[in-house]
Amino acid sequence: MTASPSILNLEGVSVSFDGFRALNNLSLQVDRGEMRAIIGPNGAGKTTMMDVITGKTRPDTGTVYFDGRHDLRKLDEAAIAQLGIGRKFQKPTVFENLTVADNVLLALAGERGVFANLFSRRPRTAGDDVDRFLGIARLLQHRNRVAGDLSHGQKQWLEIAMLLAQDPKLLLVDEPVAGMTDAETDQTAELLREIAEVHSVVVVEHDMEFVRRLGVKVTVLHEGSVLAEGSLDHVSRNERVIDVYLGR
Repeated sequence: MTASPSILNLEGVSVSFDGFRALNNLSLQVDRGEMRAIIGPNGAGKTTMMDVITGKTRPDTGTVYFDGRHDLRKLDEAAIAQLGIGRKFQKPTVFENLTVADNVLLALAGERGVFANLFSRRPRTAGDDVDRFLGIARLLQHRNRVAGDLSHGQKQWLEIAMLLAQDPKLLLVDEPVAGMTDAETDQTAELLREIAEVHSVVVVEHDMEFVRRLGVKVTVLHEGSVLAEGSLDHVSRNERVIDVYLGR
């Protein structure tokens, strides 16, 4: 049996809240190994789409399949995370009183208990894995710092490292460069491109210059549906995209 080329497939997904249709017959496909940028005005349905994928919100209609065979409508948030879908929210959530290294150690796939991870006899490879993920996230030299002392951008990278430690097949990343310096934004684009060589990635972002740096296919959402899709240059020339999102 040939594996499905798509890691994520949404077909005809609709979600309503108190009469407001947050998603309206949304169809979206993300291929294995692809990084996709999702853009759109406030209220376009970006967050609701992420909530549906992660099991936080159930769709009223439509289908949501992961890895070609898992019907995400039938699973709760914990089960979906175990399948290999990791989500990074806009505001980083790290253990600020622990070191950078221990934050990643807690996130390593395997035993999930905080005390079990911190105080058990850990395998020799645990430290190597921690350093590997910190290296990817540009934080290796900060491994012994208390996480609360990191800059905002570094906390974002630490949370990405913690996600990678859980070995996800698909990463959902929400506005990763909000509040970052220009230098941090450049490094984050480089970091996500590197991650996308191994993982599938969906990035929700408002910063058009950052999306351009990613150099990936873009999906524009509007009123809960796909308005346009293609390269950033292609969607930027779309008259409807200009009218509802980019302005003239």
